[in-house]
Amino acid sequence: MGKKNKENKEIPLEETEEATETAQEAVEETVDPMEEKYNAEHEAYLRLAAEFDNFRKRTAKEKEQSYTNGRADAVEKLLPVYDNLARALKQETEDQAFKKGVEMTMTELKKILEALGVEIFGQEGETFDPNLHNAVLHIDDENLGENEISQVFQQGFKMGDKIVRFAMVQVAN
Repeated sequence: MGKKNKENKEIPLEETEEATETAQEAVEETVDPMEEKYNAEHEAYLRLAAEFDNFRKRTAKEKEQSYTNGRADAVEKLLPVYDNLARALKQETEDQAFKKGVEMTMTELKKILEALGVEIFGQEGETFDPNLHNAVLHIDDENLGENEISQVFQQGFKMGDKIVRFAMVQVAN
C-alpha cells in the first residue's frame, strides 16, 4: 500500500522508497561536509596541541641551557683568579703566614667551584684527549707512555658535558 500526497492521491510504494533513499542520500551528503569539517578542526587541534607541547619542551630546555651557560660564564670569569693563586702557591716564600693565606684562599675557591659543579682536569700522567686538552708542545721521552701528558701549563675546567676551558698541556711521544 502506498502513501498519500497532499492532494490525497495514492503514491506507489516504489516512488516512496525512491524518495526515502533520495532523502537519506541528501542527509548523508549534509553529514559528510560536517564530518569533514569536524575532522579538519580536530586535526588542526591535534597539530596545535603537539606544536604547543614542542614549544613548552623547547623553552624548558632553553631555560636550563641559559642557566648552565650563565654559570659557565661566571666560572670563566673566576679562572684568572684561580690561575694567579696557583702561580702564587708555586713561588717560594719565607713568609709562612702569607703562604697559609694563599693556600686557604685557593682551598675556598676550589670548594666554591666544586659546589657549582665544576670539575678540574688536566694532570700530569693523564692520557691526552683532544676533546679535553689543548696540546701546545710535543716532546719525545722514552720514560713516558704514548700520548701521556708530561706537563700542564693551564688546568682545564668543565661543568657536566660543557667544557669551560680546555687544559693547556705538553704531550709526550
